[in-house]
Amino acid sequence: MDKETDSSVLKEGFLVKRGHVVHNWKARWFVLHRDSLIYYKYDGTKKDSSQRGKITLCTCVVTCPYLEYENRPLVIRLQTQNSAEYFLEACSREDRDEWAASIISAVQKLLPRDGQSQSAVSKGPKTLQLHNISLNQVVDSMYDVHNGIKLTSHIEQGSSYSNCFSGSAVVDWLLSMQLVLTRVEAVTLASALLEEGFVRPVGLKSVEAVHSIGLNEQFLDDSTALYSFAETFKKRGSVKADTSLTAVEMSGKVLKRGFLLKQGHKRKNWKVRLFVLRAEPGYLHYYDPSKDDINPVGGFSLRGCLVSALDDNGIPSGVKGKVQGNLFKIITQSDTRYFIQAPTRQEKTEWIEAIKQQT
Repeated sequence: MDKETDSSVLKEGFLVKRGHVVHNWKARWFVLHRDSLIYYKYDGTKKDSSQRGKITLCTCVVTCPYLEYENRPLVIRLQTQNSAEYFLEACSREDRDEWAASIISAVQKLLPRDGQSQSAVSKGPKTLQLHNISLNQVVDSMYDVHNGIKLTSHIEQGSSYSNCFSGSAVVDWLLSMQLVLTRVEAVTLASALLEEGFVRPVGLKSVEAVHSIGLNEQFLDDSTALYSFAETFKKRGSVKADTSLTAVEMSGKVLKRGFLLKQGHKRKNWKVRLFVLRAEPGYLHYYDPSKDDINPVGGFSLRGCLVSALDDNGIPSGVKGKVQGNLFKIITQSDTRYFIQAPTRQEKTEWIEAIKQQT
């Protein structure tokens, strides 16, 4: 994946794309150019010489956040000039917003100099008057079964909470409903909902924020800060908490998320996986990006693990296939070996250092 610098490449990396005919999700390697977004299949041994598709950016409409997929809150929608739609999922909110900003910037530069068509750049709110917004109407919209905010399950400090939502999910929803212009304005509006008792904090992080941060900034735009509808307004289920071994191992603070390639233990083939690194307790979980990021397909404690970079020259012992490089190895306390490829040398170094801090 590392290669000679191409001045025409504006950004590149893994995204998960929904198929056009069969609506399944598959990880693809995307390369953003001045006027197009090209994607390839990447299997860990080489990037296919023939591209899998090309998205023309001229007058493309970018929608971010796009929240129509209940279990996929990190999707960007692109609508091309001929009305073709593409749905792309990133590994984190920050990565999603960076991709959206880069694509929007490329689209804007393709527009005629004598004026920019707003519809060609980004679908989003056109006006904002926070003082005219009815909090009751906002909450009613949040309750809506079809278009309201999605109630999901989350884990914090060893407890699993159902029928709640994260702070970043609220901010994304307010933006998607065109109630605000920016994430800062969304936090202000969400803080008003919190202050007036329409929503309440759930779990340690959001509760502490309410007591320690000023009223205008007490709502956290964070995927690990949890909230629910207030008791007196609850219409769509109650918040329940339970504690289990799985909840405990996944309760740590998320330090890092990203797409990496992992070699299978039996077939020795390489597949793209979404890796999530957690601390206190230190765990590394990985997910199948064609499914969701709720149920990991594997993971292990980092206590007593050994992690090391592998030489890119030749094929290291235990590694199968003609790999691209940027390899590292993790040996668990039970002597299980994991071989992993990062997209770039820099990411390999960052992952190794982050994992070492938890071993």
